[in-house]
Amino acid sequence: MIGPFTFEHGGRTYACSTEKRKTEPTGTWWWFNVSGDSQRYAPFEAASGDSQASVRSRVIAYYERRQVARSQPDVRHQHFGRPGKTPPAKPATPLRGKP
Repeated sequence: MIGPFTFEHGGRTYACSTEKRKTEPTGTWWWFNVSGDSQRYAPFEAASGDSQASVRSRVIAYYERRQVARSQPDVRHQHFGRPGKTPPAKPATPLRGKP
């Protein structure tokens, strides 16, 4: 298993390391931090055949997909009721006193 390493890509510095997770899912996972982002990520489990190049490509792909998803507008969904069901229309009532 390879040790911790850092690399630069797209003006950002990525710091990668493995850690054993104590919570589900357990195992050894790749964790990384990105300069300018306060979040820490653990997107995939470490494997015996991992190399710096393979981890780097997976980390970049994961982070770029995440950035695209973050840039999308927030879509609100109706939480209650059945989708697509509209209430029945009320029949029009004539005004009183008008012919």
